[in-house]
Amino acid sequence: MYKDDAMVMILAGGEGKRLFPLTKDRAKPAVPFGGRYRIIDFVMNNFINSGFYKIKILTQFKSDSLNRHISRTWPASPITGHYIDLVPAQMRTGAEWYKGTADAIYQNKNLITDEEPNYICIFGGDHIYKMNVNHMLKYHRKKGADLTISAIPVPVDQAHHFGVMIIDEDWKLIGFQEKPKENPATIPGQPDKVLASMGNYIFNKDALLEEIEIDAQNPDSNHDFGGNVIPRMLGRYKVLVYDFSRNFIKGMTESEIGYWKDVGSIDAYWQANMDLLAPLPEFDLYSQEWPIRTENRNLPPAKFIWRESERTGMATNSLVSEGCVISGGQIDKCVLSFGVRINSFSHVEESIIFENVNVGRYAKIKKSIIDKGVFIPPYTEIGYNSEEDRARGFYVTDSGITIVPKGATI
Repeated sequence: MYKDDAMVMILAGGEGKRLFPLTKDRAKPAVPFGGRYRIIDFVMNNFINSGFYKIKILTQFKSDSLNRHISRTWPASPITGHYIDLVPAQMRTGAEWYKGTADAIYQNKNLITDEEPNYICIFGGDHIYKMNVNHMLKYHRKKGADLTISAIPVPVDQAHHFGVMIIDEDWKLIGFQEKPKENPATIPGQPDKVLASMGNYIFNKDALLEEIEIDAQNPDSNHDFGGNVIPRMLGRYKVLVYDFSRNFIKGMTESEIGYWKDVGSIDAYWQANMDLLAPLPEFDLYSQEWPIRTENRNLPPAKFIWRESERTGMATNSLVSEGCVISGGQIDKCVLSFGVRINSFSHVEESIIFENVNVGRYAKIKKSIIDKGVFIPPYTEIGYNSEEDRARGFYVTDSGITIVPKGATI
């Protein structure tokens, strides 16, 4: 199969500054999501479910937890020529971290020359979506492209949030606008939509190697695909755009088609988790036809105990992971990771609780993110007074989401 001619390179070295303090001790792709997953699991499932088994994961900042997660979750069988390899920043071209997305590939070009694939899929490791990548590769091959970029149509009034791609009637890329505040280029025939770049690329090997070599020799370049390499390729190569909104997967609901979330900020991350709690969510974790795999923990089932007067262990509109004990407390619109304990008479709402958090009796938590291993003492209130939360060393966004960092003492 021609998928065996494709190598996957996942850019998973993101520092994730806008997700701080969740990225204080971990890389952005390693941040937990949806209770039992990590952000990187979604792009990994996209490739595995699409039949791609030659995967290199390029890591950089604070990669220990990401390395452990990949090693425990994503084994491969070398006897069949499959691999899922972690590739740390090796500084092969000098004593510097990756200077941009293109430089990350350039510093690891030996992986390509050693394997000699015909196609290289370069995807980010930090978005939430489902995609049959095989559809995009078929499009790339059928159209005879040198580079294909995936893009998602979004309403024209949202253009200022995205890099907007300018295309002709044949979906050939002819230009690019970076977060245009006025007069964004719309899709031909669709004046109410623009094409937002998803930052996912399929290159022909020769075109990629030639262009990253040219870019590496340019001292004025930021060494980024979107800002430097791709604009220089226009007119010299056949660069096409793939319409992600047409990427249909068996079992998808209509609302799921075209779903793609960049969870690069605390507000976007919190909202994407809350979206999972809808009765018919736009992003379905429960599809048997497109399984979302992750690490399996050897933990007992979640447990709900006590039902006497006001002492009721109850969860409504929530996701509760293995090993959790809801012991006489109540949660509503919450996402709980492994091993969380909610003690008697406490109340937690609209919150994301990471692994092994213990919420004491009579505590009240609202619209908050509690990082791993934190003990919330009895009678504590979090998320009700932003000034008090900040005074205690917590982080509070402009929209009022409180984040209690890993290892915090309250």
